Amino acid sequence: MNYETVIGIEIHCELKTKTKMFSGAPVSFGAVANSCVNEIDLGHPGTMPCVNKDAVRLAVMAASALHCEIDPLVKFDRKNYYYSDLPKGFQITQQFHPIGSGGYVEIETDAGKKQIRLNRIHMEEDTAKQFHNEEGTLIDFNRAGTPLVEIVSEADMRSGQEAAAYVEKLRSILNYLGVSDVKMEEGSMRCDVNISLREAGSTEFGVKTEIKNLNSIANISKAVDYEVARQSEILSAGGSIVQETRRFDEASKATVSMRKKEGNVDYKYFPEPNILPIRLDAAWIADIQAHLPELPDQRKARYMSEYGLNDYDASVLVNNRELAEFYDDVCRHTKEYKTAANWTIVELTAALNKSNRKLEDHPCDPKHLADMIQMIKSGAISSKQAKTVFEEILQGKDPQSVVEEKGMKQMSDGDELLKLVNEVLDNNPKSIEDFKNGKDRAVGFLVGQVMKASKGTANPAMTNQLIKQELAKR
Repeated sequence: MNYETVIGIEIHCELKTKTKMFSGAPVSFGAVANSCVNEIDLGHPGTMPCVNKDAVRLAVMAASALHCEIDPLVKFDRKNYYYSDLPKGFQITQQFHPIGSGGYVEIETDAGKKQIRLNRIHMEEDTAKQFHNEEGTLIDFNRAGTPLVEIVSEADMRSGQEAAAYVEKLRSILNYLGVSDVKMEEGSMRCDVNISLREAGSTEFGVKTEIKNLNSIANISKAVDYEVARQSEILSAGGSIVQETRRFDEASKATVSMRKKEGNVDYKYFPEPNILPIRLDAAWIADIQAHLPELPDQRKARYMSEYGLNDYDASVLVNNRELAEFYDDVCRHTKEYKTAANWTIVELTAALNKSNRKLEDHPCDPKHLADMIQMIKSGAISSKQAKTVFEEILQGKDPQSVVEEKGMKQMSDGDELLKLVNEVLDNNPKSIEDFKNGKDRAVGFLVGQVMKASKGTANPAMTNQLIKQELAKR
């Protein structure tokens, strides 16, 4: 039997705020355990939550960029359950009134563009973090109360490839917005993937399994592919899928059962009594929406329309926000956009990888790279010389100073170069004879001799032109 895969994804994304969702405790990844926590985070009796305005602002930004309808009336609810990483015994969330409804994310597939519909985006607080060992469980409450948005998709994805593309695109959008650092390896963006199979052509949903806390784009695709194969094998053998929560084991590349789920858990939701409804000012929302930063698709379109880049180069740059911003800085000082893209994508990226450094930690100045590109354009240095200059730029040096220090200024004076060309021709009569006999490679040899005589400073294009001009006279 042929099966169709049905995938929906829930993404929890930590917001980039200085303090927690409902308290003044600082948000700091990697801090000493239990050093960024206060009475409110720990649920002490008598404490009262206070909504973080900046978290609401970031949530409005995210919902707006994802084409959601914004609910100006902010309400919170209690999600009641007991677990050791939830000190209050409940989580404050938005079950009934999400900050954003609807919306979509557009992805690229083999069949073209596809819109993945969103169900909702809502605000809530994160839980603490548990560390299990043989002696028991340790809990770090630093993460408790960290502001989150949960982004829930509709079940519109049909393969692991589409699921990975959706998460990657969403991650890129949130990163460009600056609402989160979206570092999956640090847990600031976590994915729960729901997968079911149904007979091809059917509109009924099959029994789904949930894969919890996937922490990389690659693992999302691998986990989905494995789970599809597992469910397909069970159904083809006449078995039934059990609704359960599973995890992906990286070592075995397989999903592993965690717990069974008979149905939706009754969390006994009710309105949070300690937070009164808040009506957001329409002008405040409009101002946030009017000042959204340039998003990935917009930047890619600009690179292609204004800078003349092809789809591949534009995509490579846009996929790395820091690299794209560096490229934009370079382009503020030169109009050689394609050349700037080549040096940024190829040479700069290779240098970063070789030195194992991040772009923000690198001393390469965008203006210095632009100045070097202009020197190539004007003929002041050759492309070969530029390689040497670039190595010095990577150390923070100015290209003009490098050229002067190393005596690399390209010989572009016509009279001086013509004199050198004729000297080389006089010393190589055999090459002149070869050229007259139709051996065009003689020109390349003569150009090489001029470059050698000039110690690499002769302008290659001018040299080639002058040699052909003088050969025609002899």
